[in-house]
Amino acid sequence: MAERSQPSANYKSWPVMTALTIVSLPLLLMYVYLFLDTVTVKQPDALLPSGLTLDHWRFLWQTTPGKANIWQVTANTLLFAACTTCVVLIVSSMAGYVLSRLNVPARGFFLAGVMVLHAFPSVTLIIAIFIVLQMIGLYNSLIGVILVKAAIDLPLGIWLMKGFYDTVPWEIEMAGVVDGASRFRVWKSLVLPQVKPGIMALGLFSFLSGWGEFILPQVLAPGNQVQVLSVYLAGFLADDNNYDFNMFKSVGLFYLVPVLIAYALFNKYLMNIYGGGSKG
Repeated sequence: MAERSQPSANYKSWPVMTALTIVSLPLLLMYVYLFLDTVTVKQPDALLPSGLTLDHWRFLWQTTPGKANIWQVTANTLLFAACTTCVVLIVSSMAGYVLSRLNVPARGFFLAGVMVLHAFPSVTLIIAIFIVLQMIGLYNSLIGVILVKAAIDLPLGIWLMKGFYDTVPWEIEMAGVVDGASRFRVWKSLVLPQVKPGIMALGLFSFLSGWGEFILPQVLAPGNQVQVLSVYLAGFLADDNNYDFNMFKSVGLFYLVPVLIAYALFNKYLMNIYGGGSKG
């Protein structure tokens, strides 16, 4: 019976796959055309290119006048996204467990407060954050913008991890406690492996969010020494004297490649971000 139902299920999926392919094909063709446009030369009024060139990618081996070095900017972006992800994962995994398992005072009030904090977009807080960072000496530094970005992402991370912890059976923890393990050992060795899909999903989500962040680095860390790729890319649009649209497209593709690679490798974990943990 199972063998007969399988072809029917596959057959019914073909219309959906066909429709998705038709809808996605124009987007794929635009990306292909965009890439070809960065490695070819053509006249403004011509449809087809007249030759090949790597001049639009020269920012990879020579620093553009008036701009930061692309590899330093890339390292800043990677450091910003990675550190933000680490802070969010560490704090969320601990806070989510406490809110899920422990009967802490004012637990409901704290959960409501976390959701209220998540409701405020970062733009509404940017002036206050700007003043605070200037007062404590962290303005125009990666440390300052990392702490701000992590603080803004934490409410969502805590709620997501609490949801994964809620799906872990109590019997797993009780077995560890009966065997004499400490609460920390139970959390580290027994509970964390059960919520690994949630940790991977939250980590990927936080990394991609940090990699694509623009407003916070633009306002709080605008200097060339701490510039990230989103700010570097936006600088091409603000430069009216040396506007190079072809290089702008090349930098945009360079900025996009790590996101595509990360999504291709870890998309199965990202799809679990609103699900529950394993009950194994």
